[in-house]
Amino acid sequence: MFNTMTITKASGALIGSLLALLLLFWAGSSLYSIAVPGGGEHGEEVAQAYSIPVESSGGGAEVEEEQIDFPALMAAADPASGERVFAKCKACHKLDGTDGVGPHLNGVVGRAVASIDGFAYSDAMVEHVADAPDWTPEALQAFLEDPKGVVSGTKMTFAGLPKPEDRANLIAYLESQ
Repeated sequence: MFNTMTITKASGALIGSLLALLLLFWAGSSLYSIAVPGGGEHGEEVAQAYSIPVESSGGGAEVEEEQIDFPALMAAADPASGERVFAKCKACHKLDGTDGVGPHLNGVVGRAVASIDGFAYSDAMVEHVADAPDWTPEALQAFLEDPKGVVSGTKMTFAGLPKPEDRANLIAYLESQ
């Protein structure tokens, strides 16, 4: 099965492939050098073709958070737009009085936190009653912005609504239900 000619051909193919790879490596390293220009040591600062000055931010000064005039947003809220935003909530919440993955949201505005009988709230949500006993529009606004940030440990996996207008529209829609 194996004779001298077959072994010679296989060895020649393997050695030829390795030689081709070695030549390609040498050609590539001569084209793209990673040596420091000017013969400097590795880690030395080297002058570049151009540099872009970057202003210091002052050593970690915090950026002020934008303050939202939520009562004005609620006054201008559109329940019809809130119905479109509620489409994101429909996977877990219902408005027909029955619970789904999450509790039903009929009359949620003004309702006590974690107050639906028979629904298994997370321990974190039950403890949240001490911080905010009722779902006021302001409490809903804060919760809908960042559920996990307001109630750490909540079962709600929704990331939140970043736009204050969407939150106001959703709360207006839930008030109308």
